[in-house]
Amino acid sequence: MTKKATPKKKAALTAHDHIHVTEDFGAHNYHPLPVVIAKGNGVWVTDVAGKKYMDMLAAYSAVNFGHCPRPIIAAAKKQLDRVTLTSRAFFNDQTGMFFKELCKLTGMECILPMNTGAEGVETAIKTARKWGYTKKKIPDGKAKIIVCSENFHGRTTTIISFSTDPSAKAGFGPYTPGFQVVPYGDAKALEAAIDDNTAAFLVEPIQGEAGIVVPPEGYLKEVRRICTKKNVLMIADEIQSGLGRTGYTFAIEHDGVKPDIMILGKAIGGGVMPLSCIATRKEIMEVIRPGEHGSTFGGNPLACAIGRKVIEILSTGKYQKNAKVMGDYLFKKVRAANLAPVKELRGRGLWMGIVIKDEFGKARPYCERLMAEGLLCKETHDQVIRLAPPLCITKKEIDWAVARLVKVLG
Repeated sequence: MTKKATPKKKAALTAHDHIHVTEDFGAHNYHPLPVVIAKGNGVWVTDVAGKKYMDMLAAYSAVNFGHCPRPIIAAAKKQLDRVTLTSRAFFNDQTGMFFKELCKLTGMECILPMNTGAEGVETAIKTARKWGYTKKKIPDGKAKIIVCSENFHGRTTTIISFSTDPSAKAGFGPYTPGFQVVPYGDAKALEAAIDDNTAAFLVEPIQGEAGIVVPPEGYLKEVRRICTKKNVLMIADEIQSGLGRTGYTFAIEHDGVKPDIMILGKAIGGGVMPLSCIATRKEIMEVIRPGEHGSTFGGNPLACAIGRKVIEILSTGKYQKNAKVMGDYLFKKVRAANLAPVKELRGRGLWMGIVIKDEFGKARPYCERLMAEGLLCKETHDQVIRLAPPLCITKKEIDWAVARLVKVLG
């Protein structure tokens, strides 16, 4: 009897293999660092070769609670065994409770769910325009929304139409009209731009992609006063800045003001599922009627079950407190290091922009060297190293990270 040959085990793909196949078969719409992540736990990730790295980006604040957080994964697994998608053509037992619990967290009255951050922004734009025509009686087709220079709200055609970043905008016209750009942090410019056809002002409480830019003291309070006085909706994009990142549940709380519409995304899905929404008052949301807006997956029971667990976690205040305490510690340690290439530090909580002096070159090579030292972060706007670790980071882990920053930047 002939003995059967034992089939040979397939050799595991190397990092080079994974990078090659991704570059070969995928669109080149990102410029990632050459690391291939296979596993994650807390603030740490492991590549395909078994090397560990500290994740100081947290998927642009989508992984606020760390990689594979047990309570959120458990909630997802439980819901996976029950029902995942029903469409909003029917009711389900998760969506309504998600709405109710998120209204309590935000202090709002109504939720409209979507999937991605950009969809959340599009939803806010549509709602504001409809409110402008229905409630403010702006002539049809004339509604204007004011936005800020250096903004980043997503990459759909409508959103890039009011971007001031050439790399986001060039080559994608014709552009959607109805937007006016004013300088970020300039309340007088906002007031001067408002006319009878202005429906809303869309603003990031802290500009993330622009390089973690914090507005001047009192700016958002003045924005709130102007919007109230002029009957203009104040829309706060909290997709990156919200849900604990800056030491408060929402970044706008630093200024003690409340927007008319709040846009949420990223971390509301717990780093597990895409989930986004707008939260607002009933008298604003009521302008959206059946058939006028929606999404097949928006408000699906799986995402909402995960979102409910996120809300439960945030309701304890634990992550917000850690972002404040550990953020203060991180800023103190980096400042004390007095690193020669560093022009300034910007940010709040566990959100830091390290601005590199022009004479020391661009931020990208520093990110590559930090990666070699086991620290993952990413450049933005050429001269800024962005740090945004999961909010579960410890003092010991920050010490580890700062040691690498000192080695590379010192």
